[in-house]
Amino acid sequence: MPVHQITDPDDDRIADYRALTDVELRTRWEPPHGLFIAEGELVLRRALRAGYPARSYLVDAKRVDQLADLDTGDAPVYAATQDVLQRATGFHVHRGVLASFHRRPLPTAAEVLTAARRVVLLEDVNNHTNLGAVFRGAAALGIDAVLLSPSCADPLYRRSVRVSMGEVFAMPYAKLDRWPEGLDQVREAGFMVLAMTPAPDAVPIQRLTPAQRERAALLLGAEGPGLTAAAQAASDVRVVLPMRRGVDSLNVAAAAAVAFWELGRDDPPFGGE
Repeated sequence: MPVHQITDPDDDRIADYRALTDVELRTRWEPPHGLFIAEGELVLRRALRAGYPARSYLVDAKRVDQLADLDTGDAPVYAATQDVLQRATGFHVHRGVLASFHRRPLPTAAEVLTAARRVVLLEDVNNHTNLGAVFRGAAALGIDAVLLSPSCADPLYRRSVRVSMGEVFAMPYAKLDRWPEGLDQVREAGFMVLAMTPAPDAVPIQRLTPAQRERAALLLGAEGPGLTAAAQAASDVRVVLPMRRGVDSLNVAAAAAVAFWELGRDDPPFGGE
């Protein structure tokens, strides 16, 4: 595996990794250039297993051996000191391993819905940490796909990928181009749209009927504002997680995980038929 030493943080060969902490810059740079950044060895290996082609690798010079078993193909491997890495990326790369990958075309919402039994719908979830945590919970707790409103954050942004521990690569997802009108497409595909809200008149989620659970599309909003009135009006049932001690709501990723578990509580055990 040939390794190219980088001594200048402004070297054009590592332009993919420049200013990784600048969210606005990365949002303008990554999707238009068809790339995303994976941070950490475990995450980049999951991206490779999921079939994403690598553009390049950038590693701490002391950790080059961690990638010795990889078939890097035509993707160059760059190595640099921690000082150069920090000046190039804008943060201390304590995991020591970064990789730039080519994006793949997203499936359509119709394709995703056809292959799914239970999905999660996200409206305006723009916090990358929350988005990554929702993807990880969805993968672990029986959700088959994620559908995003047009203004949701990018699931392949570095922080989302890292928080999801690479589960964004395993979880099918698509965008609904029209919102909230796109919820009609979900309903027409045979799903029951369940809007999560702390409203006191909503149905406690554990009281949903078997028919309402059978093909559930759980709809969640952003941290703080929650779902818009238009999205709630376009849903079939408004549901709530009953709270105690006067707490009115949970972090969206925590609420999602509880709801995912509840919807799948009668599924066969892991590994079952």
